[in-house]
Amino acid sequence: MQPSENQPIRQYWQLCQHDLFAVLEERLGPLSENYRRLAAALAYLGDAGIAAPRRKRRGRRAHDRLPIFRALLAKSFLNLVSTRQLLGQLRHDAALRQLCGWNSSRQVPSESVFSRVFSEWSGREAVEQLQAAVIAEVYRDRLVGHVIRDATAVPARERCRRKAAPPVQRRRGRPRKGSPPAPKKRLDRQPGMQLAEMLADLPKYGDWGIRFDERGRKQCWKGYKLHCDLSDSGLPLSYVLTSASLHHSQAAIPLATLTSRRVIALYELMDAGYYGPRIRQYCEQLGHVVLTPDVPRPGQPKLAFSPAQRQRYEQRRLIESFFAHLKDHCGLRFIRVRGHAKVLLQVQLAILMLTLERVLRLSP
Repeated sequence: MQPSENQPIRQYWQLCQHDLFAVLEERLGPLSENYRRLAAALAYLGDAGIAAPRRKRRGRRAHDRLPIFRALLAKSFLNLVSTRQLLGQLRHDAALRQLCGWNSSRQVPSESVFSRVFSEWSGREAVEQLQAAVIAEVYRDRLVGHVIRDATAVPARERCRRKAAPPVQRRRGRPRKGSPPAPKKRLDRQPGMQLAEMLADLPKYGDWGIRFDERGRKQCWKGYKLHCDLSDSGLPLSYVLTSASLHHSQAAIPLATLTSRRVIALYELMDAGYYGPRIRQYCEQLGHVVLTPDVPRPGQPKLAFSPAQRQRYEQRRLIESFFAHLKDHCGLRFIRVRGHAKVLLQVQLAILMLTLERVLRLSP
């Protein structure tokens, strides 16, 4: 049911309405609008490249991984907090159970099987590759007008690591002869690094994060921080999950590099936290026009946006609603798993499901 390369995505929803929904409703009965969108998203992914488990010589036969993957996507789509809630709905809802690929409630695996499979997929790039493939298909012959970059808090049940003692600050003035040079800052190192090196250099352990809201009130959370690039159509282009204490600007260059490899963009919209000559120079070398509010400096006039630039910059509101939808409707408000790999997998599943839902909404 997955569309071919010659078939544009905007015709896929019509294909589902004529063929897929008629077959499903003949077998399952009338489907709600939510289950129609879920069925179209699962059918679009197809087998999703999920490899079958190795055949054991002895013991019980391993469970099929594809229905479990579909059930985890349905968990994000239905905004279910725990796997126990998902299993309860699978056992009592025949339509949802058959959309995932199980004909009987006896075929649904136990909670421990879901936990083992989730741990097995943690740390892999399969879900992120599916996300990149969907974005590449959508923007195969289209430009991205505006890339909107921002970060949001991802609270999790983590035990924070103790940070290492800060290095001894050097005295002002000329350094002593023969003393080692001061280490470069991360923003100074990133332009000369490869993408894999930049991503590996970012901290990924759980710790405390602090930020200030629009009214100047301090907000603290324990867990991680999600950095994301969003298109002006509301589709996530790339994302990185780091420690909560990492500043926004430290992930700007890796995100810009990752986004430039997937789509062709014109503008980059960032808030004042990303203001800096290194970030601006790197993004301009990629061929993008950077719109960032100027930070007032003593003795220098503040540069203001023109009316056209101000109108473009107002599109940054899209990413705030995107983060709110992820947390309120895709299960990222309350995360039960621990560890960067597992939290990242839950974020990947939520973003992939939200991407498919928005692609199908834009396609008719």
